[in-house]
Order: sequence, then C-alpha cells, then structure tokens
Amino acid sequence: MEDATSSNPQSLGFTDKLKSWLSWSWTYICAVWFAMVLTMIYVLRSPLKLQDTLTSASVFLNTLTPKFYVALTGTSSLISGLILIFEWWYFRKYGTSFIEQVSVSHLRPLLGGVESSTTTGLFSSVNGEAEPRPSVSECKVWRNPLNLFRGAEYSRYTWVTGKEPLTYYDMNLSAQDHQTFFTGDTQQIKAEDTVMQKAWRERNPQARIRAAYQAIEMNHELYTHSGKSQINFLIQCAAAYVLLAEEEATTITEAERLFKQALRSGKREQRVQDPVTSLRPLTLNINLLVYIKRRLAMCARKLGRIKEAVKMMRDLMKEFPLLGMLNIHENLLEALLELQAYADVQAVLAKYDDISLPKSATICYTSALLKARAVSEKFSPEAASRRGLSTAEMNAVEAIHRAVEFNPHVPKYLLEMKSLILPPEHILKRGDSEAVAYAFFHLQHWKRAEGALNLLHCTWEGTFRIIPYPLEKGHLFYPYPGCTETADRELLPTFHEVSVYPKKELPFFILFTAGLCSFTAMLAMLTHQFPELMGVFVKAFFSTLFTPLGFFADKMESFMPSSFWHQLTRI
Repeated sequence: MEDATSSNPQSLGFTDKLKSWLSWSWTYICAVWFAMVLTMIYVLRSPLKLQDTLTSASVFLNTLTPKFYVALTGTSSLISGLILIFEWWYFRKYGTSFIEQVSVSHLRPLLGGVESSTTTGLFSSVNGEAEPRPSVSECKVWRNPLNLFRGAEYSRYTWVTGKEPLTYYDMNLSAQDHQTFFTGDTQQIKAEDTVMQKAWRERNPQARIRAAYQAIEMNHELYTHSGKSQINFLIQCAAAYVLLAEEEATTITEAERLFKQALRSGKREQRVQDPVTSLRPLTLNINLLVYIKRRLAMCARKLGRIKEAVKMMRDLMKEFPLLGMLNIHENLLEALLELQAYADVQAVLAKYDDISLPKSATICYTSALLKARAVSEKFSPEAASRRGLSTAEMNAVEAIHRAVEFNPHVPKYLLEMKSLILPPEHILKRGDSEAVAYAFFHLQHWKRAEGALNLLHCTWEGTFRIIPYPLEKGHLFYPYPGCTETADRELLPTFHEVSVYPKKELPFFILFTAGLCSFTAMLAMLTHQFPELMGVFVKAFFSTLFTPLGFFADKMESFMPSSFWHQLTRI
C-alpha cells in the first residue's frame, strides 16, 4: 500500500496541495474562531454575569494600595530581566532565541510546516554523523597572484592621487619574499653578495633602484673574469633586472623589456658550469625563472596578447607542476575568462576546485559565475518565487552561497556597494584584502555575463541565514577566522574602510524582553515615587482602552433588537 501511494505522483501532488491549503487557511480559521468566541462572550454576558464580575473586580483593584502595584511591577521587571539574561546567554552560545526555537519546533508541525533539516556540509561522515572539525589555523598571508607592478601601476596611482596604495607592512612582506627566493645564501657572505639583499630591504624606492644598478655594474665587471662567485653574481644580475622591471619601469612595455633582459641573464647563468656551486643555487634559479616567466605572461595579458599569455601560463604550469603554491592557475583562470573560453575555465576548475586543496575566492566565485551564467539571463526573482527554483537555478544559488560563505566581502565590491581600490601585494584568504584583489580583476567578467550580478544580488545575503552561529561552527568550510579584520587593516591602506564580517542580528524575543524589563522597572519606580499620579494615569489608560469595546457594544445593541438578545439568552 505504501509503495502504491509513493508511486502515484498525482495522489502525492493532491496531498501536498491539500496540506498547503490547510496551512494557508489556518490563520483565517483562527481569526474566525476568535471572533466567534468574542461574540459568544458578549451574547452570554448576562447569564454569566460578566458585568457584575467586572464591577467587583474593579472595586477590588481600587482597594489595592500603591505598594501592591510597586511589588507587582517590580516582580514583573525581575522575571523579565531573568528571562532576558537567559535568552542572551542562549543566543551567545547557540545563535538563536530559546523562546523562538521552542515555539517554532512545537507550533510549526501544528500549522502544517516541516522542520528544516540540518545540513552537515562537507565535514559529515558517511553515516550522516557530524565529524569533529579541524582546529582553526592562524591567519596566513599569501602572495597576491595578480599583484600589480609598482612602477607602472602603483606609482602612477600615487602620482595622480597623492595617496600611497601599499602599506609598509605589505611592502616589507614583499621584501622578505624577494630575499628568500631571489638572492643567494652563501656560507661566506661577501660585500658583493649583499648588494641585492640590501636593495630589497631599502624603504626608499630610489635607493633600491641605485642598488640594482650597482649590482648590474659589478656583474658586468666580473663577467669577463672566471671565478667561483660568478654564478652568484649572475643571479644578482637577474634579480636586479627584476627589481628595475618592477619599480623603475613606468609602462608595462618597458617592464616587459626588462623582464626579458632578466630572463636572458638567467639563461646565461645556467650555461655557466661550476661543479662546486652549481647544485646549491639550482632552487633559487627555478624560483627566479618561474617568477620572471610569470610576470612576462602577465605583461602579455595587460598588453592585450591574451592567447600568448595563456600559452605561457600553461607551459609554466606544465614545466613546474610542483609549484602549485604559487597559484599560477588563478592567472590562467582570469585570462581564460577574458577570452570567454568557459569550457577551458571549467576544465581548470575541475582540477583545482577540490576539498583537499586550499580554497580561494577566485576558485569559489569563478565556479559560481559559470553556474550563474547558465541561468542568469532568464532568471526573474518574481517568477522563481511563484514556480520555485529549477535544478540549474538551485545549483547556481548553492554555488553563490558556497562562495559567499568562503569570502563574504566579495559581493560588496561586485555589486559596487563599496568602492574598489588597488589590490595589495599580499592577501589574506577569506578577508577583505582577497575580496579587493578578486573584484579588481573579475568585476568585468561578472558584468559580461548578463544577469549574473542580478542573481548574486538576490541570493548572496541568504547565506548568513544558513551558516550556524557562533562562527566557530562553520558550514561548508572551516570556521571564519576572527583575526582577519586585524590582518586586513595591516595590508590595506588607511584611506580604505575595511569590510568586516556581517554581524548576526538580535532575535525579536531578546529585544522584546529587554523592552519589557525596562518598561516594568520604570513603572515600578514611578508608582513608588508618584502613587496618586500613577493611579490617575492607570484609570485614564484603562478607560481609553475599553472605549472601543463600549462603542462596539452600543453598535451591537442598536443593530440587533433587544427581543432578539432576550430570546437568544433564553436558549
């Protein structure tokens, strides 16, 4: 019997419609029932002697002393205050109101509703039980894969606006990166070996540029002589050209020329054979070579040679597959989106969008963009509310919720609720700095997909109703780190207002109990201080409150003949 019922979709559809109709009409049935009860009370007021009861009750209330009212209001204030404390504690621990949760869990089944199922997310076990979540790691700063050029882009912004787009903390991190990857680490440090090491640490850009030229001159003088330190100086020469391309070049074309010169220096270094030192700088050569080729690909992308840039990035990823931590695939995704090669973008996402790999806003939001692009052109919030979401629309909404949970700050920039600034050289994943870096390069791709921003606007705020509270619980990803705001303030310039994680609104019952506690406490104090005045006020209040009821009773008496009421009461 159960199988026959489940196999008949028409019977299921009729049952669902009947349940929805009963749930919808329950409110009106309650209203009609309440009106009938009031009518019956009014009709039976004489047999029940309600008038005499009200008279005796008013006499009893008039005989009460002001101390009774002080005690009554004070007790009410104390009870509501205790309820407020309990509600606040329950909200801080579980993120919801206790009264609201109990009301919904008990009243919703009576009203025909269905309890919402708890989604365990990606950290649930096979049998459905939630597994213990890994501990939250400290906020780690990452190199921005799409960082701009200091001389050709950041410096031009400073010339025009007079503002510094980079903070000292951000530039200091870049200096540490350059010292780690680009300079030699010899056991016997000579004066010549420290030229570029000092250059990266210089705070003044002109001092860094002078040190780079000094390293090039020293390399030129020693290139005609053979010696053990020749390899090191050739490394310094390539690193010097990198510094000049980053900071002295005022155009992308000039930066590309200097990077090509650095690449030739690196290749020339590889031809030098030194059995003593050839093994040690090999890792440094790879780091420097990858950095130069990547920046050359970025120059080609900025100069409009996008297909050439894509080829260079693919070759780089194929040649050095173990350097995934450099996130070259994010450069490739942005270039492929510019070519509108969405099938290739999906192929890259299929390789890198895995739960075992560290996520990024580029991966999550690009995946959401592809799914939103498939349905956004014909998407209408009004039509979706009437007919419900289709499977493709549901997938797009879930992808947006997933992306917003990973980084909730990105939609503010994509929807232009906040103004964009130049991205920093380092970003904090899931932070405002990552949101700025992503939106700076990908806003045009969202605008190109018709209706994608509209779908994002309609759905992104619903994410915060899904994520459990407090934030330590998380939903699909690790819990949102609480240290992101502090780190973002160090990475982003002072003139930028840092975006913070949206705060969860207080439940209605917390606000209601707080207002009730304050109101009853105020009544207790006023009744204690001004008993006579408060008595006059209470009488005036109740007389005003019962005036509409008296008016309604007079109208009922005039509308219905008195004989009708007598006959009805006899029945």
